[in-house]
Amino acid sequence: MRSFLLALALLSTACTSNARFFFRHLTVRGRNYNYRIWLPPHYTKLRRWPVILFLHGSAECGDDNVRQLGAALPALLVRDASRYRAIVVIPQCPCDSEWYGPNEEQALAALDHAISEFRGDRKRVILTGVSMGGAGVWYFARNPQRFAAVVPVCGEVVREAGDPFPSDPPRDLLAILQSRDPFAALAARIGKTPVWAFHGAQDPVINVEQSRKMIGALRARGGNVRYTEYAGLGHAIWDQAYGDPELAKWMLAQRRH
Repeated sequence: MRSFLLALALLSTACTSNARFFFRHLTVRGRNYNYRIWLPPHYTKLRRWPVILFLHGSAECGDDNVRQLGAALPALLVRDASRYRAIVVIPQCPCDSEWYGPNEEQALAALDHAISEFRGDRKRVILTGVSMGGAGVWYFARNPQRFAAVVPVCGEVVREAGDPFPSDPPRDLLAILQSRDPFAALAARIGKTPVWAFHGAQDPVINVEQSRKMIGALRARGGNVRYTEYAGLGHAIWDQAYGDPELAKWMLAQRRH
């Protein structure tokens, strides 16, 4: 019932602000997945649009295709439909899994479907996510040819001791994470892809050193990097990050060459 009421509230608010969430479905390797598409006000198929792929955090996991709309970027789209003038693809990660392997496949498949259906611009695809989704952003970014820029928010790269993956990561990702310096290895894969990362300096869930080390590794390789660290703030910094008007402008200005 709570999920149903949340869905009604979100979709009702979306209608009054001309923001539009659409239900979509796909099958990947025999498994069914549902996801959402958000279209900005005054959307038309007469032009191509930038596309944002958003990866939610662990609290929004499930299969109801609603919970992932309740926080971070999707929630901001409901409150202010004007800032992010882009197609936003919002997949949902099943419980007891994370954003790699099958869930990376389903998220990228949803992205491809949305680009084809809604005339997205493949050269203007921005990847972003929070917490568990921020980790997913770092992992997806090892294949930079798909993205014009990436925006991880409080994302982890190297797991803490005693916090194993729920399932084995794909081989190429595992090779990075088991290397002598995973941050440097991942930075080599990300290359010159523009990155703007965010983290709270007092994050008790994902240590801020994760972002500091990753940004340091990218800068050491001459990467195209911006980093915002919020002094005195903890884990839930996504409203500050996505609410930054400069971030929206920066994301929508990126283009893959």
